[in-house]
Amino acid sequence: METVKVKFIDDRNRAQPRFKGFFHGVGMIIKEQGVSGVYKGLTATMMKQGSNQAIRFFVVESFKEWYKDGDSKKHIPKPVVGVFGAIAGAASVYGNTPIDVVKTRMQGLEAHKYKNTLDCAVKIFKNEGPKAFYKGTVPRLGRVCLDVAITFMIYDSFMELFNKVWVTD
Repeated sequence: METVKVKFIDDRNRAQPRFKGFFHGVGMIIKEQGVSGVYKGLTATMMKQGSNQAIRFFVVESFKEWYKDGDSKKHIPKPVVGVFGAIAGAASVYGNTPIDVVKTRMQGLEAHKYKNTLDCAVKIFKNEGPKAFYKGTVPRLGRVCLDVAITFMIYDSFMELFNKVWVTD
């Protein structure tokens, strides 16, 4: 679905959009590129999502351990968890924007220019330089930091609930 979303966004930005709706667009992608057209950039998407979550959970859990200072029973207020989440969001943006740029290029309407994820990354580096890997970082920061802050506050609330319902100690 990520590839379809990116292709639809690219199509909407054209002077003459081609896709008339979801099913029409998916049908055209499959007709022109085969079923594999729907899966372009899958490797980069998995790398992006995997690194996203690894960075975010590492940062949040590290800050929570620091905050508790060895006291496993110490309660962490939700706004503090939110701050930790926002920091984790920023870390994930800086940590995986290069992968996100590659993913987006692999999934866009110009994806045919690239053989695979590595070829895409090499071409971006050669043709546009290392700064190209951080295109869109600032707009992403605002959205992602807030999103991750809220997500971790909700996650923390559910974990507290689950720990009350399913006591493991």
